[in-house]
Amino acid sequence: MFVSAIPFNFYSILTLIFVVMLAVMGFDYGKMAGFEIKAQQEGDLNALDAESEKSDAREDGRVIDLILPIVVLIIACVIALIYVGGFFDSTSDYHMDFIGSFGNTDATVGLPWGSLIALIFTIIYLICRKAITFKESMASIPKGFVAMVPAILILTFATALKNMTGLLGSDVFVDNLLGSAENLQIFLPAIIFIVACVIAFSTGTSWGTFGILIPIVLAVFPAGTVLGTIGMSACLAGAVCGDHCSPISDTTIMASAGAQTNHVDHVQTQLPYAITVACVSFVSFILAGVLTKLADWAAYLSIPVAIALLVGTLFVIKHITKKKASAPVVAEATEE
Repeated sequence: MFVSAIPFNFYSILTLIFVVMLAVMGFDYGKMAGFEIKAQQEGDLNALDAESEKSDAREDGRVIDLILPIVVLIIACVIALIYVGGFFDSTSDYHMDFIGSFGNTDATVGLPWGSLIALIFTIIYLICRKAITFKESMASIPKGFVAMVPAILILTFATALKNMTGLLGSDVFVDNLLGSAENLQIFLPAIIFIVACVIAFSTGTSWGTFGILIPIVLAVFPAGTVLGTIGMSACLAGAVCGDHCSPISDTTIMASAGAQTNHVDHVQTQLPYAITVACVSFVSFILAGVLTKLADWAAYLSIPVAIALLVGTLFVIKHITKKKASAPVVAEATEE
């Protein structure tokens, strides 16, 4: 079901095309345009704690110094997760079963162990490389904790909000809402997309939204139909879209924390872009649902139409942005 839903996951597909098209067309809009101009003209990247950064970069640094610790982190975390899940335990039901042990693991135990192993490896590696001293490596650890405090606090509040919406019975509410719309089946994918966006945006989790909506979607549509596949795609796409836009999403929080930028600025600059793709995706889900009435294969025609619609939308936005940018110049010339 997941694999068959990939071609109709309009938001994910169109987002990738959107990023490439925006880079090729060479323009920005919304809040991002203002920050881009500020960065180009003043060199201000709006980074946090920019004044405290030290210009002590080493000239003998290598790319491997960055890549190797990350590779070790990934490998260590995966091994730790399957270890906790019982992969190496001969008495476990998931002994030597990678998929089973991965599904049976406890991430709150496995991930800290994997991170600790990667941290120790990185310290030893950089000391052996003589890139840093032991004293410098120990001094960097509390700095890392301090840098993560804002992200941890936001995630804590986000988790509290997620738990509250769950206790309020959001899944039951959504089930009743979609159940009453069964007569509008060709429009259901678009409705599911919007509902998934709202839930993921409010709770800050795409996986939590999957847990709420996927059982409902499977129950609403007839089994094995193309419309059901499109409905599943709408559920997946909407959850990712809402998670992408949400200021309390862990991915959004970690993105701004990793880039050391103001979290609110990060959300405000990406929202116009995400909403643009979401609007095109919404129209595409309506089109895909309507085309299923003609024939099952006709639904696939919505994919090239969605791409063409996105490209056309970008050209219109670029024209409007260019027109607004030239308006002050024309006004000044008229006054003179």
